[in-house]
Amino acid sequence: MELANIEKLLEKYDNAETTLQEEVALRNYFTEGNVAPHLQEYACMFEHFSNTKEDTYKRTINLVSKKSKKLNFNWLSFAASLMLLFSVYFGKQEYDRYRAVKIYAQVSKGLQLLSTNLKKGEQAVAQLYKHESVVNKALK
Repeated sequence: MELANIEKLLEKYDNAETTLQEEVALRNYFTEGNVAPHLQEYACMFEHFSNTKEDTYKRTINLVSKKSKKLNFNWLSFAASLMLLFSVYFGKQEYDRYRAVKIYAQVSKGLQLLSTNLKKGEQAVAQLYKHESVVNKALK
């Protein structure tokens, strides 16, 4: 193949514009061994491609390992326990606040009843003092 044609194909190859047939022609040129000196770097590249084309990876790839799954469950249980503790703590505070308000309302109602009963007793005692003063005036 002509050197000018090879250089045009290399330019197309560098711009990712070559077809499969053109890439086969480039691979054949560079693997034959008769390469122009200024294109030796491409020869190494195409030689590497042809050598590694037959390499395969034989080990299996585990996308999810058992260790990471267990770790996620451990973190999940830890987070759930933490949320349970927070909810019990803040729930107890809210319950205590509710009970305090309820007790305050009951004590307030009891004191109001006591106050009204004391006022009734005070009025009764005031009337007794009136009767007593009238009786004392009558006896004198």
